Amino acid sequence: MEFNLNYFSITLLLKTFFSPWRRYSWSYGKGFDLGKFFETFFSNLISRILGALMRLFLIIFGIIAEIFIFVIGIIVIFGWIILPFLVIGGFILGVKLCLT
Repeated sequence: MEFNLNYFSITLLLKTFFSPWRRYSWSYGKGFDLGKFFETFFSNLISRILGALMRLFLIIFGIIAEIFIFVIGIIVIFGWIILPFLVIGGFILGVKLCLT
């Protein structure tokens, strides 16, 4: 279970949820130009929204994978416990079928 959490790095994705995607961010530059300011502001805003959406998708996918691994693990453990009884029962049934 811990491998999957580290593989998808869910805790890191939660810590950096609103960080820009792939650290794409634009500088405001020197001086003040209203058009350049809004262009840079909205570019950075879109980069942060894109980062949040991608991280949300990865977090959801990681949690679904974690649930899937947990369910498969429970099935394997249950099968491992039941397997000796199935082998013994199959042997007994085979002997009964050969004797009749």
